[in-house]
Amino acid sequence: MPVAELLQRHAAEWRRAVCHPFLDAVREGTLPAAAFDTWLVQDARFVAELLRFQARLLARAPRQAQPVLAGGVTALVEELAWFEQQTAARGLDLAAPALPATARYAELLERLDSADVPNALVALWTIERTYLDAWSGARPGAPEYRKFVEHWTVPVFADYVAGLEVAADRAGPVDADAVFLEVVAAEIAFWEMAVDGR
Repeated sequence: MPVAELLQRHAAEWRRAVCHPFLDAVREGTLPAAAFDTWLVQDARFVAELLRFQARLLARAPRQAQPVLAGGVTALVEELAWFEQQTAARGLDLAAPALPATARYAELLERLDSADVPNALVALWTIERTYLDAWSGARPGAPEYRKFVEHWTVPVFADYVAGLEVAADRAGPVDADAVFLEVVAAEIAFWEMAVDGR
């Protein structure tokens, strides 16, 4: 089954993940700066966890999936440097503790370390596809958030997500629905965390 079919099979859950009110507020300029700053710091923490997860997945992935995973690892290293620049410019503290939604997402990534490779690939594709579609839906973004929206919707990122889809399809996932739904639930909780502080 092509992993893209998951988007239709679980359309209601998918819509909640990629059309969240947080994203609407980014597009419309109604999101308080404090809520965005909370999200930005927590997302930087998540990206650090994702880098560790992806590096371990690269080491155990089939040869055909390694090029796209290696490119993603390099991109995440660069993304962390970008987060450091952006948070410093906004006067934010990247050492702030993980909020519960961030901690739960990190625990999910840790559990996925022991999942079979096909399901781990589905999870990674779901994470990145959610990010791409969510920020694409927030375009062009209100002026104060536009540079962030543009950064997360560049064509090279879309190409990377497409490459992950191919890798996941080739790997032949075992229980894609369960993995997909767990990641989508974590993504929804992450948007909500920025607004309610949990």
